[in-house]
Amino acid sequence: MSSSPVKEFLVTYLMPEKCYEELLVHFHLHVPCLKFVLNKFAGFWILLDILLAQLPQLLKILWRGSAEGLSLASVLLQLYAFSCPVVYAMANNFPLFAWAERFLTLAQTASIVFLVLHYRGETLTGMLFLSAYSCVIFLLGSCAAAAVISSMQTSSLAALIASKALQAGTNYCNGHTGQLSTLSLLLTWAGSLGVCFTSLQETGGSFATLSHTLSACLSCVLLGQALWYKRSTTTKAKRE
Repeated sequence: MSSSPVKEFLVTYLMPEKCYEELLVHFHLHVPCLKFVLNKFAGFWILLDILLAQLPQLLKILWRGSAEGLSLASVLLQLYAFSCPVVYAMANNFPLFAWAERFLTLAQTASIVFLVLHYRGETLTGMLFLSAYSCVIFLLGSCAAAAVISSMQTSSLAALIASKALQAGTNYCNGHTGQLSTLSLLLTWAGSLGVCFTSLQETGGSFATLSHTLSACLSCVLLGQALWYKRSTTTKAKRE
């Protein structure tokens, strides 16, 4: 007797057949199988965050013709954080396929920085910044000392946390999230939770895990702000 399409899909992409039997046939909460499935989900959300999280934000800015509400300092810190793994990969001569998705995220974030400057009327500054930034990344990946590369890699998470905190502060001061993409924030939040779960599985209660947890909490705050201010705006529009 042939198996169902659902079983084939789950066994092929999500879990071994033994786990399928334990969890979905016998309804036994088999802990190793649960961990395996959760790790799969975590990896899926991390990959989505890396590949797609910046794209909805970029498209929203282009569609609305505005970068209102986006903190330039926050986006620049994001750019630095996403640059670190690319520079590390270049410096260690990793094959392109091993870090292509990181480069894609970096390119999208650099485009967002340019658009923020462009819609502030500083197009020339944006072009000069992108040119200088590209040269710096190339030089760092080609000539930087190992200690510099290591320091950048270590500081990338701190930069990402600071980026989220700055944007959350900007949202609070403005009383709105402007052109922040809710879909981007959702993907980032899910990816942060995935990284936090993976770090907890690999290292247990360490400083890195605490840092990833803080990052996930700040992602949750940003997503909550986006939903709350959208709700407040909708309610106000209905009253008027």
